[in-house]
Amino acid sequence: MTDKIDYIPARKFLDELRRYQKGSVTRRHFLGVTGLGVATAVMSTAVPGLRPRKAVAAPSGTLNFVTWPNYFSQQNFDDFTAKTGVKINVTIFGSNEEMLAKLQAGSTGWDVFVPTNYTISTYKKLDLIEPIDMSLIPNYDAKAQDPRFLGPGTIDGVTYAVLKDWGTTGFIVNTKNVTQKPTTWKEFYDLTQGPLSGKVTTHDYQLTTIGNALKYYGYSFNSLDEKENADAEKLLLAIKPHLFGITSDYQPPMRNGDADMAMCWTNDAAQLHRDMPEMEYILGKEGGEIWADHYAVVKGAPNREAAYAFLDYILTPAINAKEILAHGAPSTDDRVNKLLPKELTGNPILYPAAEALSTLEFGAAETLTSPLRAEIMARFKAA
Repeated sequence: MTDKIDYIPARKFLDELRRYQKGSVTRRHFLGVTGLGVATAVMSTAVPGLRPRKAVAAPSGTLNFVTWPNYFSQQNFDDFTAKTGVKINVTIFGSNEEMLAKLQAGSTGWDVFVPTNYTISTYKKLDLIEPIDMSLIPNYDAKAQDPRFLGPGTIDGVTYAVLKDWGTTGFIVNTKNVTQKPTTWKEFYDLTQGPLSGKVTTHDYQLTTIGNALKYYGYSFNSLDEKENADAEKLLLAIKPHLFGITSDYQPPMRNGDADMAMCWTNDAAQLHRDMPEMEYILGKEGGEIWADHYAVVKGAPNREAAYAFLDYILTPAINAKEILAHGAPSTDDRVNKLLPKELTGNPILYPAAEALSTLEFGAAETLTSPLRAEIMARFKAA
């Protein structure tokens, strides 16, 4: 009997290491064939692959997913259910304020939801979302993401949300029915009170509804100045009797002809234009919003296993490309963009020229919890 460890070639060692890392062999097998059993305690510190693998339960049950209108591929969701047996229950919200209020009320039963860039710091501060366990979503690659949008999801070096896609906020116009096509937010609001009275919708969402009213006067989209917001409120109260509706789900009235112009997000514009080429998307020349939506896991998610299985599935480049084709918001992921047809990546609705983006602003965190803005939006809706 001897304590000598038989020599193992480097190639054999690496092959066994890869098998272990993939879970193809047990830890006992790996340590036995490589002769590392006596050195495990030391080596586990230096070689992360030698640490015991985290046990992850197979997903089951129902995933409660919260998102925006017209913003996912039902086929992808059906395929995920067929693959895992996990049913997806989808809840639709029209604003980040609604999402925040619901989470603060507690007991939502949500697992995964879709917050916009400027809200994530508030969710983290209020302890409403959990740090993302990146080891459970290997199909997400931060290095492949557009660096313009990476900042908000990571706070103090910890990732709390991963990128979904991005877009802009402008307005959609049915050019068959609108002869005087607007190019600015001033024209948007003036037409609402004039020739298009009764045929226009605005968002049920204070960030964009108040923000774009501020742009009418040349103010910042994110202004919290009392006088500037008072001007925006005066404008909103003036247009209120002329609106067809205040809704974030404006595709139905635009499609059936009840509305001819609507405050609009990129993905809805792409869908409407695809099906009805007379629908034209316009970014107001004064500016407006550029945004990036994320996926986040709710703190205390009742079905955490399904949440992470879903995120890893939906962020797989080939699956993510199907998402983009279905809902029309541009991807932040370079791997996904390479899989998309040129007619999509060359579509100026989805990928506007740089000069068209230069006047746009990301939403500011302070606007989400601003009492001033909340009160203005409440008075506007109640008028």
